[in-house]
Formats: sequence, C-alpha cells, structure tokens
Amino acid sequence: MYTKSRIEKLGVRPGMRVSVLGVPDADFREELVAAGADVSARARRGSAMLVVAVHDDAGLDRLARLESFIERNGAVWAVFPKGRKELRDVDVIRAGVAAGLVDNKVIRFSDTHTAFRFVIPLARR
Repeated sequence: MYTKSRIEKLGVRPGMRVSVLGVPDADFREELVAAGADVSARARRGSAMLVVAVHDDAGLDRLARLESFIERNGAVWAVFPKGRKELRDVDVIRAGVAAGLVDNKVIRFSDTHTAFRFVIPLARR
C-alpha cells in the first residue's frame, strides 16, 4: 500500500516558494529542497506556502500577521504538538479563523506534531 509523503500531503511542487518559520523538524527543510521548493527560513512576501510552528499563545497570535506573506491562493500551515492540554487543536483553529483565514485540511506532520492548513476565504481572493 502506497502512503503519501509529508511533502505530498502538504502539496509542495517544484519551484514553489515556501517560507518555514521555526518548525522543529531537522529533516523537513531537506525534504522541501529535495522536492524542488524555493525554501526560506524567514517569511517572504509572495510565498505559496508558509509553514509556521505554533507552540504557545504567542504562536497563535502570530497567525494573525501571516496573510500578507502568502499568495492570494496560498496557504499557511500551522504545525503544533499533539496531545497538549494547553494547546488544543480547537485553539489553533480558533486562532486561524480569528486571523480571517479558513481551515480546510489537517495532516499528521510527524509522530509528535499535527498541521492545519489555513487559506484566505474565496470571497477575499
């Protein structure tokens, strides 16, 4: 049985501009580069995808400042630890929605982390 890779689940394509902010996975950047993505460790305007680590309330607040860095049809992926009572999946969803985004996909990012995809609502694209 074929299982999609993390890069395939995220929707990474060759040449895609991806900004990665604080994601605690050493192999992730290498996977992105191997997939042909244009990767940066800082938020870049015009990113097709922005992958941000969310570990606490400050990380949740950061979601509100990220829309301006993604293409209108781009995505913000919020990566957060699994099973923490102080940071639940509903907290991450609420923060994304409060930032004016819509959550439309969830993936298993790693054994210890989950990722939610947030996009700009169609009415504002």
